[in-house]
Amino acid sequence: MSALPLLAVEGLTKHFGRAPHPVRAVEDVSFHVAPGEVLGLVGESGSGKSTIGRLVLRLIHPTSGTIRFEGEDISRRPERQLKALRRNAQMVFQDPYASLNPRLRVRDIIGEALDAHRLASGSRRTERIAELLETVGLPAAHMSRFPHEFSGGQRQRIGIARALAVEPKLIIADEPVSALDVSVQAQVINLMQDLRQRFGLAMLFISHDLDVVELMCDRIAVLYLGRIMEIGSAKDVASRPRHPYTRALLAASPKADPDAPKIRRMLTGDIPSPMAPPSGCVFRTRCPIATEECARNVPKLRSAEGDHQFACLYDMANDERPAAA
Repeated sequence: MSALPLLAVEGLTKHFGRAPHPVRAVEDVSFHVAPGEVLGLVGESGSGKSTIGRLVLRLIHPTSGTIRFEGEDISRRPERQLKALRRNAQMVFQDPYASLNPRLRVRDIIGEALDAHRLASGSRRTERIAELLETVGLPAAHMSRFPHEFSGGQRQRIGIARALAVEPKLIIADEPVSALDVSVQAQVINLMQDLRQRFGLAMLFISHDLDVVELMCDRIAVLYLGRIMEIGSAKDVASRPRHPYTRALLAASPKADPDAPKIRRMLTGDIPSPMAPPSGCVFRTRCPIATEECARNVPKLRSAEGDHQFACLYDMANDERPAAA
């Protein structure tokens, strides 16, 4: 892989509304994605995952922080200068039906991207659309159909074909399988893994399901209330989690150990309002091991083995306790 990250995010923050009570959707988030790498963003609804995806594509403007794509700072670049980014970074959406224009045939849904970037016209345009459909496992003859004539999984394949049309370097997949049946989920995940290998695609894979993220991704960033709680290789985060929130997500998965201690398996209560996040550690109001120290200090990301980092006064993997106040 290249030494230069394809995508580098530093101190990314997004607040909606105005002081004194803005919605703190994303707070001081930093990560990178190397060429050909898949980074998973995982967390409950309201954790800021989708907002980060929209910020990276500059569909919304950051409040502060920097977003660099291939080394170029795009954080404040005006809309008219974002065409190159939009070709190199594409999004696959959660709801495949809502993201496809119901009035257009498949040939025009996929062809719009080719037209916008002047990549193909005439007979070559038709050939390219046929190639893209076959790449995602659909017959070329289906290009004359409308979205309502397809199943959910087929519509998601069309959305993926549309994203691939401009030959991007990065795909932002925002909950791409959560609206699909379980059996279809596996098919779409397998397709995305195959496409990643075939085209050397990097991905920012957004999901609330840690099992899916572990299967799909090289590294995982666990988000809670707009902050990164833990980040590291998929293997390390899933097999040796350091943060209690990561442990709670793992415990909620279908493959969780039923004999694990109850306090480690249960995550009670609702995620707090991003308009009034808790003092100190934002997870402390739902954390089974929180102390008074957790209310006083905002834990910074600290390093474990390799590039594994976590933001907690405890190290859950080593039963470590916070230092005395």
